[in-house]
Amino acid sequence: MDASYHLNGGFKPTVKRFADLDGPDFFPTPPWATYALIDNESFSGDIWESACGDGSMSKVLEETGRPVRSSDLYDRGFGEVGIDFLDRPKRAANIVTNPPYNAAEGFVKAGLATADRKFALLLRLAFLEGANRQRSIFSVAPPSRVWVFSERITFYPANAKRKGSGTTAYAWFVWDKDASGTELKWLPLGYKARYASGT
Repeated sequence: MDASYHLNGGFKPTVKRFADLDGPDFFPTPPWATYALIDNESFSGDIWESACGDGSMSKVLEETGRPVRSSDLYDRGFGEVGIDFLDRPKRAANIVTNPPYNAAEGFVKAGLATADRKFALLLRLAFLEGANRQRSIFSVAPPSRVWVFSERITFYPANAKRKGSGTTAYAWFVWDKDASGTELKWLPLGYKARYASGT
């Protein structure tokens, strides 16, 4: 967990995301959410999925035709195990992941230091808020593009029964070493229906 998780003596609410018994915050990413990224962002060079979980995101990223490295601190049955992205980051042309909720700020800092071309994180849209993030991240290295999901993503714990719909807004935050300024963009509708089996 990164040190900024407890700010100003307070505790960030988990918004119904909680730790499972095998490691913190394992909520596989629905495939349609990753398709939304790769349809709207092009990648040149290798891609590192640094919190790969069960491979849900990595399998979609492989469809870009780029070499994909997959790793995770915990053993979810996919990729390299025991790789702590915050402790031992390695360089990659691109880094794409859905980080553990309680380590998002640490992932941003590590990704900015190690991605040569693009760094993309799937985060709550509310990540844009916060005095600490404004000081430590956005005033220093704001994202190049924020792709807002018009359709809500529902994250389920692994093997949980799927029902209901998510209530939290999410976005892809993309840092692009070849871009300047920040663009706020909206992802096209229809991804959830197109990849209904992966919702």
